[in-house]
Amino acid sequence: MLSLTCKTAIKAVIYLSSRTDPEDRPGIREIATAINANEHTVGKLLQTLVKQNVINSIKGPSGGFYISSEQQKLPIITVIEAIDGTALFTACGLGLSKCSSTHPCPIHNDYQEGKKLLEKLFRTKRIIDLCGAVSSGAAYLIG
Repeated sequence: MLSLTCKTAIKAVIYLSSRTDPEDRPGIREIATAINANEHTVGKLLQTLVKQNVINSIKGPSGGFYISSEQQKLPIITVIEAIDGTALFTACGLGLSKCSSTHPCPIHNDYQEGKKLLEKLFRTKRIIDLCGAVSSGAAYLIG
């Protein structure tokens, strides 16, 4: 499924999206603390997400990371593609290199259905859709 790194990136993006003040641009340490993640890992992830135009950053004493209203409309798959790529949706569930519909692994058909559901979820849910529940306290980013 999703790598731990990718899950961390999604949590970081949701955290940024849940910040309502446009002048509030948290730094790496604050984001890492808020999502209970390693600061070094979060820093690398945020750099990747900035390069992929999923989020933005400003350097300097009043700098930090933020997400625009247009970026909040991006589907979650954008974050997944930036961090893990799309192999999750094409790879064999057992990791076989030659698995296909003509040469299936034992779980091929069932796993195909699960992958389709996950891909649909990540393509239809937008960043903004997930941050609302966090902002209202109905969902959490740390457990």
